[in-house]
Amino acid sequence: MATTLPASVPNGPSRGTGGWNITIMDRYIAWELTLPFLFGVGAFSSIGISIGALFELIRQVTNAGLSMTLAVEIFILKLPEFIVLAFPMSTLLATMMTYSRFSSDSELIALRGCGVSVRRIIAPAVILSLVVTGMTFAFNELITPAANYRAAITLERALKSERPPFQERNIFYQEFQAAEDDPSAQSLSRLFYASRFDGETMYGLTIVDLSQSGVTQVVSAESATWDPSQNTWQFYDGTIYVVAPDGSFRNIVRFDNQQLQLPRAPLDLANRTKNDTEMNIAEATQHLEQVVRKGGDERSIRTWQTRIQQKYALPFVCVVFGLVGASIGVLPQRTGRATSFGVSILIIFGYYLLAFICNAMGEVGVLPPLLAAWSPTLLGLGVGVFLVEKATR
Repeated sequence: MATTLPASVPNGPSRGTGGWNITIMDRYIAWELTLPFLFGVGAFSSIGISIGALFELIRQVTNAGLSMTLAVEIFILKLPEFIVLAFPMSTLLATMMTYSRFSSDSELIALRGCGVSVRRIIAPAVILSLVVTGMTFAFNELITPAANYRAAITLERALKSERPPFQERNIFYQEFQAAEDDPSAQSLSRLFYASRFDGETMYGLTIVDLSQSGVTQVVSAESATWDPSQNTWQFYDGTIYVVAPDGSFRNIVRFDNQQLQLPRAPLDLANRTKNDTEMNIAEATQHLEQVVRKGGDERSIRTWQTRIQQKYALPFVCVVFGLVGASIGVLPQRTGRATSFGVSILIIFGYYLLAFICNAMGEVGVLPPLLAAWSPTLLGLGVGVFLVEKATR
């Protein structure tokens, strides 16, 4: 098949007085990468949002009476979540399809015949993947969390189940400390429960304090408020029970107003209604430090640490897929777009399966959260570099 290539292609980017210049080859490859990338974003986003949101919205319209106008609004608000998931997959698809076509049409042979190295040929793909990495990070930080939260609020308001900006009922908080017989293990030190919260005052409180050896304190109160000036809780109309190890009451104290030194974490927990998909990195880190870490539950701490590291690692999947796709594409072959699409699906499935396993291992403590979140990316990057080195031989 005849192809049109520039008469002279430099072996690398030409250096002028203004720095690195973009060659005709760079513009040509960039254009060829752009179209399949946009196709991939459209295809993968459509599949994802159909499975993850569209069918549920249709059910809400038909069964719950959700208006079409609100359904369309929620659908648009959910789009960023699935677009950002499509970015890495589209990068892989674009690089594989483009470089596979170059290989099957003998354009790579022509370029290498002009003295262009394989590394130089795949450089535009690496640059594209870095650009998409930046786009992914921007979406994850600035657009997707806010859109997800707005979509959830809009749907709840339409179904007349709108959640307030705080948790109204059943505020349950556990605090842990190192066990006396095994410092590496955790034991429950304090249990905090409030039956109702109006945004300022908690009602129907029961606190079980196990932090002191040999004695258990139980506090029951009708209401309590947080005093920010003294960083303490003010409890009203309650009773303090001091229970001995044998189950007998050592002391019973009734009070109208009692100041207790308890952590603020239950208040932060009640005021936090977003889940991790509705938070950016700063919000998730704040939630970890102010609520989860103060509870002392190691499983919850590891889970949130892993999820925060995932927010850092996910954008760099674009670089991994770009490198792997380009290095596979430049290998001598005669494959069509359908084959490239099928191979892309297999690579995507394998990568995300590995990521799921690593993340689960991080949450249960088999792997540190940092390693659990970054292992698939680092492993994929190593595979990509290996494939590039193989292609250059």
